[in-house]
Amino acid sequence: MIFKAVQEGQPYPEHGMTMKQWAEIPPRPVRLDQLITTKRELGLDRLLADDSTFYGDLFPHVVQWDGGLYLEDGVHRALRAALQQRTSIHARVLVL
Repeated sequence: MIFKAVQEGQPYPEHGMTMKQWAEIPPRPVRLDQLITTKRELGLDRLLADDSTFYGDLFPHVVQWDGGLYLEDGVHRALRAALQQRTSIHARVLVL
């Protein structure tokens, strides 16, 4: 299994983080098998796009809440890493 779990929606409270605030969190390594996704579906076009991070953050966004690491943004980056046989990614982790 690539991820710890796949679910739809965010179980944690709304954090209200802006892109600028996310950018202030330094990225750190996170194991893919510890992540719980907050999206069940992913568009194949986003996974295969060469410029998938052009308009967004280079690092995925993860929310640490109630003992879980929830992959809020960057599922396509994490899946691409798994397809490249990598077991971890660098992500920005917000601790709630």
